[in-house]
Amino acid sequence: MHNIAIVEDNDDDAKVLQSYIEKISEKENEEYNVVRFHNALDFLNSYQSIYAVVLLDVEMPNMNGVEASIELRKLDKTCSIIFTTNLIQYAQKGYEVDAVAYLIKPVQYYDFSLKFKKAIAMYSLNEDKDFLVKTGKGPCHISTNKLMFVEVMRHRLYYHLVEETLEVTGTIAKAEEELKEYGFLKCNQCYLVNPRFISKIQGLELTVGNSVLLISRPRKKQFLEELANWYSGVKK
Repeated sequence: MHNIAIVEDNDDDAKVLQSYIEKISEKENEEYNVVRFHNALDFLNSYQSIYAVVLLDVEMPNMNGVEASIELRKLDKTCSIIFTTNLIQYAQKGYEVDAVAYLIKPVQYYDFSLKFKKAIAMYSLNEDKDFLVKTGKGPCHISTNKLMFVEVMRHRLYYHLVEETLEVTGTIAKAEEELKEYGFLKCNQCYLVNPRFISKIQGLELTVGNSVLLISRPRKKQFLEELANWYSGVKK
């Protein structure tokens, strides 16, 4: 069962979205638990990282859907966001928060069905590859598919994601224990690296994304062996 959030201030529009989800549920024999929120503030204030898909109305009082999506991404990096809007010019904003799609009102079932199924599929791809970290703003749900490397500095951990960096309290040993099943490798005592983002190795320098990290000389042989095993699909 997947949890779905509908954040919509218009009752009629919310009912349409819920009826479409119920129709998909019946056709696909899938169970969805739908929770409706009347505004973005109520949604964010009670937010838990349990939703597979969040349907966000763009035009709402106090806080619009675009503003809400920015705050949502600070709490959850893995849920699929779909915007609903009357104005197509808002659609471009969706890509800034990694939204799956946008729907133009009045929402038609065929369009909704395609984009909703895509949103579920994208969430499911990441479902087994995400974990929680405790930030200063509370727990944050992130996907290892977007985590390039973890850095420890002055007793703080920095999770370097594709789009931003999260600072948390913790130890590199604990992070290593949490991430080892996802293939992360330690190149020295300061870094855990996601092999998917390694683009270059030259001497003791390792390029990950736009960052150049150092491989410690004592660990280089073991690190390269572990990396070779990862590339060949061998887990040790």
